[in-house]
Amino acid sequence: LYRVYRPLVCLLSHATAARVWRTVTTWSPVAAAFNARVHRRLDLFHQNVGLFGVPELSSVGGFEVVQDRALQETQQLVEQACRCPPGVQTVEIFDKLSDSLCRVADMADFIKVAHPDPSYREASERTCINIGTMVERLNTNVDLCKSLKDLLDNEEIFSKLDPETRRVAELFLFDFEISGIHLDKKKRKEAVNLNVKLLDLSNQFLMSCHMPNRIEKRALPEHIHQHFTKDGNYIQIGGLNADAPDDLVREVAYKVFLYPNENVMHILEELLSCRDKLARLVGYESYAHRALKGTMAKSPEIDNFALTNNLRIKPGLNLPLGVIRAERFNIEPSLYSPYFSLGACMEGLNGLFTQLYGVSLLAEQPSVGEVWSEDVRKLAVVHETEGLLGYIYCDFFYRPDKPHQDCHFTIRGGRQLEDGQYQLPIVVLMLNLPHPTQSAPTLLSPGMMENLFHEMGHAMHSMLGRTRYQHVTGTRCVTDFAEVPSILMEYFATDYRVISQFARHYQTGQPLPQSMVARLCESKKVCGAADTQLQVFYAIMDQVYHGKPQNRSTTDIMIDMQKKYYGLPYVTNTAWQLRFSHLVGYGAKYYSYLMSRAVASMVWKQCFYKDPLNRETGERYRREMLAHGGGKEPMLMVEGMLQKRPSIEDFVNALVSDLEPDFETFIMDSEG
Repeated sequence: LYRVYRPLVCLLSHATAARVWRTVTTWSPVAAAFNARVHRRLDLFHQNVGLFGVPELSSVGGFEVVQDRALQETQQLVEQACRCPPGVQTVEIFDKLSDSLCRVADMADFIKVAHPDPSYREASERTCINIGTMVERLNTNVDLCKSLKDLLDNEEIFSKLDPETRRVAELFLFDFEISGIHLDKKKRKEAVNLNVKLLDLSNQFLMSCHMPNRIEKRALPEHIHQHFTKDGNYIQIGGLNADAPDDLVREVAYKVFLYPNENVMHILEELLSCRDKLARLVGYESYAHRALKGTMAKSPEIDNFALTNNLRIKPGLNLPLGVIRAERFNIEPSLYSPYFSLGACMEGLNGLFTQLYGVSLLAEQPSVGEVWSEDVRKLAVVHETEGLLGYIYCDFFYRPDKPHQDCHFTIRGGRQLEDGQYQLPIVVLMLNLPHPTQSAPTLLSPGMMENLFHEMGHAMHSMLGRTRYQHVTGTRCVTDFAEVPSILMEYFATDYRVISQFARHYQTGQPLPQSMVARLCESKKVCGAADTQLQVFYAIMDQVYHGKPQNRSTTDIMIDMQKKYYGLPYVTNTAWQLRFSHLVGYGAKYYSYLMSRAVASMVWKQCFYKDPLNRETGERYRREMLAHGGGKEPMLMVEGMLQKRPSIEDFVNALVSDLEPDFETFIMDSEG
């Protein structure tokens, strides 16, 4: 796979690395870029190009400049749209309008959670609020909506538009409808105010989800203090420490981190109340009905609850957790990590994408001021015949100011420009991986490696999409389809034919034994049924929160749902829902992970399982699913790939079949 290696001296001559670890063979350039510590020299001769190459963002004050420019351009485009006769140009103007606002809002939305400088975070947050307020006003602008309706109501003109243009026009109209464009002036204003309030509440809740809880040192046994952050006479606990081998550490982390906070409880309840008011104001039975319109599930009564309820009662999903002992598979993460250096994993992704799509990942040196942290790596994504497809910024290393979950951000969407060029997409992948040490590069646990593949699936969805309109580029599609490409990557991450191409011990160069990969895959099935039940519980609780209002607390609702849909008991004085950040971005749509996993499972088994590195299949997958973003009805994309329209029973069977044990592994394990 990797036939061409550059001399190590090429990397070191640029003074970008203090140490590179490998004693047997030389890393490829992309692997070396991620297996080395970055030490950039102070550059006094080159001008600060600003964050993401936006010159104005070389200083904090630049956010107001780019915001005001976008708002001025918005006003001009609104006037242009209202004057424009019905036709394809109407949709093009609307997309320019969307692009102008999204390019500022999406970047600010990322900076407000990722930048280490509080002044940048505060400035970007103000920008998010101002742009968000403008979007809500536009979504209730009667004259703007009329210009779009004139197009959709003109059957002669509308029928002559290409399918993607028709779909984008309908999606823009849908945005107007769910924002209450049909209401009278007083109620439209009320809808705008509710949306603006929701922006603020959502931001408050997201920030609180990741805030650590404190407890006095004296309340905890001294021998476990080392596992947490010390703050004077207090211990700060900022996560669940689920991987800690010490039972007491996990118990303390769980009870302290999830301890109820009355202020955050109030924020969540107000958030859910505002969502319900907005949904009812614009004519929906509940917020869940509003959120699911246009998705693959369509409505909460039909596919969603059918999927989760079928899974809940499916035979075999409630096996006792002790039926199989995890120790049998010998899956201690420290045994695997030496084979999964960050550079090796990036080399594996590069090789996989080259074989499937003809795409290479090339490390580039960021310009002065282009990135928000010295640890950030920049990748150019290049196709063998199409050339440059876009850029991926990799913010992979732990920092106290970063959110704890792994995420993907679209900074700029792709679209066709008037001059025939294509606006290249820009995305950021954010993970929290350990820094390299003096003696070893960053070593990933199997879970970290899988998360890396998952997030890169999102990135390649953005890179390989080639939609005409920014409004539907890449991951800008319905939520229950957006997770399909990323979850599909998890299947590649656990297939030995893929893993064997890159998993090498960082010191000896020895390949990861196939038996260890087989045990790893089977170990995931040990508690797989419980994990699936947990996802069912999350999905249904999310639906109940966003369904008909109930006169009880979110904690009481959670306790009730946990009794009905999950086998493990509730722990007194915990409020897990206050740490569930997905309630903001995935409100009423958390079921998407289950549905997307079912689709990804079917695509893997039917198309990739026999030969995961087949170029013809990769090209077909790009053509049928990745290329369209949200520009094509999602179930049509699934149908095109699978050559059939899956039923609810197909979804359920796909999820359950993933839990079936591989008896060859048992034989291999016993022989070993």
